[in-house]
Amino acid sequence: MTRSRLVIGLGAVFAGLTVFTTVLGFVYSPVALALAAAFGVTTYFLWYHASGRLRRRVHRDARAAGSGRTESRGRTRADGFGAGPREEWTGPRGGPGFDADGSRRRDVGGRRRQAGPSTAEAYRALDLEPGADETAVRTAYREKVKEVHPDTDDGSERAFKRVQSAYDHLSD
Repeated sequence: MTRSRLVIGLGAVFAGLTVFTTVLGFVYSPVALALAAAFGVTTYFLWYHASGRLRRRVHRDARAAGSGRTESRGRTRADGFGAGPREEWTGPRGGPGFDADGSRRRDVGGRRRQAGPSTAEAYRALDLEPGADETAVRTAYREKVKEVHPDTDDGSERAFKRVQSAYDHLSD
């Protein structure tokens, strides 16, 4: 959105308001100078955005954060405020497929529960014989998706997700 006409227009309006309230502040009341200062700050930030400098700074800081650097000048913070975590983040435990203690969920027999359907369930969901080749799986998936897609009249989101997870399981 750099160099957007709207941002440039708003910047021009706020620049005009800044000049107008500055003149009013010197002529009539110093209270208007506080309003002029607020308009001036707003004008500066709109100009900073319209010039593209804000976008470049955000991208530079994002790259620095992704590489482990947290300051924009290339230095890393070793300690102190904003130092961040000391070890690599491994993701949430307790989400889908995990118990509250972080261990994998297990079914009644004590086996680990799979996140998706079993291979036999995946073949049944796609109306295929077990052991079908990859092209047959792809063709069956495409036909089945056309039938159950939520945007069609007879479509179902639940059936679509079931077919999608079956295809994902078989294509891996």
